[in-house]
Amino acid sequence: MQQVLTQADRAAGSLESGAVHDLRTALRRCRSIADGAMVFDPDPAWKKMRKAGKQLFQSLGALRDTQVLAEWLEKLAPDGDQSAQDLSRYLRLREQEFREVAARALEQFDRIRWSRWASELPSHLGRIPLDSRLFAQLALERWHDASGLHRRALRNRSNIAFHDLRIGVKRLRYTIENFLPALHEFWGADLKEVQDALGDVHDLDVLWATAVRANAFSDLASRDAWRVRIQLCRQECLARYRHKMVGSSQWETWRSALPKNEQLRDLGLQRLELWASFLDPNIRHACHVRRLSMQIFDGTSDALSPRQRETSRFVLQAAALMHDVGRAKTSKGHHKESARLIRKLRVPLGWSAEEIRLAALVARYHRGALPGATQKRFTPLSRSQRYLVQFLSGILRLACAFDTEHNEQILKLDIECTDSVLKVWAQGYGTESPMAEHLASARYLLEVAYNRPVFISPAEASVA
Repeated sequence: MQQVLTQADRAAGSLESGAVHDLRTALRRCRSIADGAMVFDPDPAWKKMRKAGKQLFQSLGALRDTQVLAEWLEKLAPDGDQSAQDLSRYLRLREQEFREVAARALEQFDRIRWSRWASELPSHLGRIPLDSRLFAQLALERWHDASGLHRRALRNRSNIAFHDLRIGVKRLRYTIENFLPALHEFWGADLKEVQDALGDVHDLDVLWATAVRANAFSDLASRDAWRVRIQLCRQECLARYRHKMVGSSQWETWRSALPKNEQLRDLGLQRLELWASFLDPNIRHACHVRRLSMQIFDGTSDALSPRQRETSRFVLQAAALMHDVGRAKTSKGHHKESARLIRKLRVPLGWSAEEIRLAALVARYHRGALPGATQKRFTPLSRSQRYLVQFLSGILRLACAFDTEHNEQILKLDIECTDSVLKVWAQGYGTESPMAEHLASARYLLEVAYNRPVFISPAEASVA
């Protein structure tokens, strides 16, 4: 972010090609960091910084493109070529227009606000160590995006497909560079080489389109000659890319260093916990409620089919960790705000959008109104989903009631289930404590879903 300020001052003085390129590179890095940080940290300053950076970045884009085309024209044009001279004049005129646009954008760039973000935002990322597996999971998302674009580009070979692939590779490269320096040490050169080859393909596509739009060709023979010249150069650039990425194990080499598929569910849950910690004023309470919820779930999971249990366990853990995030926005009706925030989340790799929606509903019903026919997000669910929400919400309500004072008084729950009753032995619980009243009402939803009355006793009673 400091480099943006330094390069902005440098570019404002001349708007020459190197200064514009360096400023856009610094802006791109900041935007990439913001993209990664926003996955974990919901602070709106990240989005504002990214938007401000994007505005300046785009204002410089046309100027930078024109400067790059002029460089390509100089490389490709034969001596005395009339079409090249005509196109060069066209580019000089356009460059002057774009210089004025860029100069205004630099003048309007709010350096004071950017400096404030530069002093505030870096500390947020200190909570996530570099080379963290959470960052590796983020890189894996970028890898999936880029490798999918790679397959599409090889299949249809269109200009747009290769342009999209370039962007996908660039996002992967910057994610590795910014957050996974140990991998960047090994991958950086290859990623840059691949990105540069695709960048050259894009530049040549834009050069041809610009020349056609400018009517730069004096005759058909000149047009054909330039088309052949550009296509040959473009094919050389694509050959560089193919040599590196087709018929080799490069994609798989990158994939093998990133998290395995069987690790993604746990990493996704860690991501959700970290995101919640930025919002929840008492994440210790949420973590304790998660532990209590798991103890109740493990004692009652016979209510679910074996196929449902693993998914339901993850959904309940996520809901428990995130059930109080709404407190960052409001104290009244925070459970509804929690559900809204969870629904807006980017779905972690290894999770499904349906699981996140279910977690949002379970968090929604950890207090307040019971799930029922009058609830607009509950009613459209399938019968099995409605039951699952009721059951998991019942567990979460009861677990929250066991820590109603947020003091972790209840250390452990032992569950005993019979055909007629669900008994909960609570270590640290006293029948005369204020908690008893909360538990009396909180257990109702679980009683309905589990179809048994819930009896709660101090743990000492289990010995007798």
